[in-house]
Amino acid sequence: MTSETGLLEVIALDANDAERAQAGGADRLELVTEMAQDGLTPSLTTVRDVLGATDLPVRVMLRDNGSFAAIDLDGLRADAVALVEAGAREFVFGFLTSDSEIDVEACRVLAKELDGLPWTFHRAIDSSRDPVRAYDWLADLGCDTVLTAGHPNGVGSGLSVLQRLTRREGPALLVGGGLRTQHVHLLRAGGVRGFHVGSAVRPGGWESEVDTGRVREWAELVKG
Repeated sequence: MTSETGLLEVIALDANDAERAQAGGADRLELVTEMAQDGLTPSLTTVRDVLGATDLPVRVMLRDNGSFAAIDLDGLRADAVALVEAGAREFVFGFLTSDSEIDVEACRVLAKELDGLPWTFHRAIDSSRDPVRAYDWLADLGCDTVLTAGHPNGVGSGLSVLQRLTRREGPALLVGGGLRTQHVHLLRAGGVRGFHVGSAVRPGGWESEVDTGRVREWAELVKG
């Protein structure tokens, strides 16, 4: 859920990241591994460690390969069951067909497995044939949030699409992917309240830990 004052979601890779993000004022975490593949499902051990290190909401990635294809749907279903048993209560996933349309069936199968738990449809939408039409479809799939930059190349290239999405009824928009501080004022003015950052709060790159000071700066910007 976003609020009138804004929501900041931070990518975490481990428990240390979670603690540092919370200390900086993050509102929610996206937990992933393997950022070289843009984020895959973390291990059960990592999930348990992170859930034990923070009381923030944690959205856990369900993705087993570097594409947006649901290649092993049975495996993803098994992962979902195991993650719920490990304590996960919020999720992130999203799939496209070979025609770059939303893979409605795959998303419905996983959503059914999660039995009403909240989930975000991630940036697969930016690679869909028509992101605005895809967003309209997602309202019927049960996700409460859509993570998008408006374009595969990032927010800087997707501002026009993001402006169109803010005018539509549907899941909450969470804007991330190449997000820069200079984008926030414009997006907030257009009605965006949810913001998602990863590398922006890791000045040393993905091999470094989350920088609490950077998170604090973003939190003040998003909620100011």
